[in-house]
Amino acid sequence: METSPSLAGPFALGTFSSGAGPAFPGLVAGGRVLDLSAHAPTTRALLERWDDVLPLLREAAAAPAGEWRPVAELRVHAPVEPRQIFQSGANYRTHVIDLAVAHEPAGGRPAEQVRAEVAAMMDRRAAEDQPYVFIGLPSSVTGPYDDVVIPSWCTKPDWELELAAVIGRPAFRINPDKALEHVAAYTIANDVTAREVVFRRDMPEIGTDWLRAKNAPTFTPLGPYLVPAAFLDPGELRVTLKLNGEVMQDESTKDMIFGVARLVSYVSQTVELLPGDLVLTGSPAGNGLHHGRLLRDGDVMEGTITGLGTQRNRCRDER
Repeated sequence: METSPSLAGPFALGTFSSGAGPAFPGLVAGGRVLDLSAHAPTTRALLERWDDVLPLLREAAAAPAGEWRPVAELRVHAPVEPRQIFQSGANYRTHVIDLAVAHEPAGGRPAEQVRAEVAAMMDRRAAEDQPYVFIGLPSSVTGPYDDVVIPSWCTKPDWELELAAVIGRPAFRINPDKALEHVAAYTIANDVTAREVVFRRDMPEIGTDWLRAKNAPTFTPLGPYLVPAAFLDPGELRVTLKLNGEVMQDESTKDMIFGVARLVSYVSQTVELLPGDLVLTGSPAGNGLHHGRLLRDGDVMEGTITGLGTQRNRCRDER
């Protein structure tokens, strides 16, 4: 199967299977995998004991003992099954401005006017310290090398590569200065979106329809691995998506309006974040709507974030 180079730190966690066998949690180090199912049935179970587990993982990664297997011999699944997924919208400055210009009706306001107005709105949001977060469904998650199936009703499928924070310690009503203590790891998510149903044209006063736009099966490719938070700085990462080998998104997480700590804290004011939950941090500029090129049957998306490896998904039309 696939391998994923350029991981930050000496090891990562993933979920794997061999042949028709059951999926198991695995420690990834040096292109090899150590089966951890004797210690926990899933990676989420490991995250539930993260403070105790992390030192043991460090020891295991440094030891030659154990039945290590090449990653290339295994199927790589989504690295964790979250209970809850929280998605940050409009969190990259340039991305939001580009989308506003793309959504402006023909004959509407000049592009420069739209850019100026949206930039002012983003500055106001940052000053008021109010992120925008909505809920995703775990049933939309698929593996880092699995097909993304475009539903028959979807006419404008688009990509949105994102950094995802993975919760370790439960978090409820925590302050931003403590929030990163509750993040166990980071991974890659592609928040595939049906653009034509984002806005409810039959009920414009209600606004957006995130259920249909974001949550079709396979619309959230995840992984390949969980890279411990201690191994990287989420504010200094490069988010890059290639479509059939051509770079479409290539932006630093520095362009985020609200960083990981602020987003995790914000979500925790309303709900309790649990081990294995995902907080997606928004997508940078360069989506298909901006390029005038949306996803088609046979397209291959390749998403990379510094230190987190690469996911690769082929698009398949349901029809």
